Amino acid sequence: MQASALPVFFDYLTSQLEHAPDEVRRLFHGRGRRWSGLEQLTCDWLQGQLVISLFKPVDDGFLTELQQGVERFTQQELWLQKGGRCVLLQHRYQDGAPAQVLFGELEDAPVVTESGLRYQLNLGRNQNSGLFLDMRYGRDWVRGQAQHKNVLNLFAYTCGFSVAAIAGGADNVVNVDMAKSSLSRGRENHRLNGHNLNQVKFLAHDIFKSWGKIKKSGPYDLIVIDPPSFQKGSFALSKDYKRILRRLPELLAEKGEVLACVNSPMVSSDFLIESMQQEAPQLQFIERLDNPPEFADLDCESALKALIFK
Repeated sequence: MQASALPVFFDYLTSQLEHAPDEVRRLFHGRGRRWSGLEQLTCDWLQGQLVISLFKPVDDGFLTELQQGVERFTQQELWLQKGGRCVLLQHRYQDGAPAQVLFGELEDAPVVTESGLRYQLNLGRNQNSGLFLDMRYGRDWVRGQAQHKNVLNLFAYTCGFSVAAIAGGADNVVNVDMAKSSLSRGRENHRLNGHNLNQVKFLAHDIFKSWGKIKKSGPYDLIVIDPPSFQKGSFALSKDYKRILRRLPELLAEKGEVLACVNSPMVSSDFLIESMQQEAPQLQFIERLDNPPEFADLDCESALKALIFK
């Protein structure tokens, strides 16, 4: 990371914020490796709050230049026009991803909008805010496919796919995730959108120990699989993903669809396609969803992979 590259960062930030919709959006994605010297820097616009994330340590000179750049940025007329209130710097490379306020006062539980749907975030306490912005097109796709369908959302986290499915007219959604706190946030996300919670189930279970309970609410017309790349003691992508895929035939309705996702730069689309052929050959690869343009990457296989099977 190079302090001398920061003027490029702030110039790009200005141009992106100027054209940003009144929704949550990534403004700068250095991890796509398109900006030399800024490869471990990202910036998200949360409708009035700017979250800058560092993914590797930087020297004091870089931090000083970043702070001074933030001061100049927040003095622009554009910042006032867009309702800018706070700039948060998150050190993602440290345990607990500690954060510090560089400008203004932090609203740590903001409600933001994506594709017209509302989600509550959690800032400054956890590594992730509660909504993965690179999955926007995936949620949009689910919303467009969900009419009158029974949907299973595995590794549901805060239930973004579930919110999109109900908004798209799904009859029922079953969310499965080990973290009760994440599912509680998911329940709140549904409430924020005025959804009927009688259509939504929240199962705080280990997926691999709960196939019987999951199967009871099936068969499913649409299954979403969006696991973490690694979760100590519970999930290792390269080993455990196949254990999920081999269960699909007994869970999926006739003509059912699967959205299978992976966001590890170490795992390619071919891994998912070949694993599906091995474990559930009845399912055929249809297409890979595009990623939002703001997440452009020099190597598309290093970015999010969201694949549709039928």
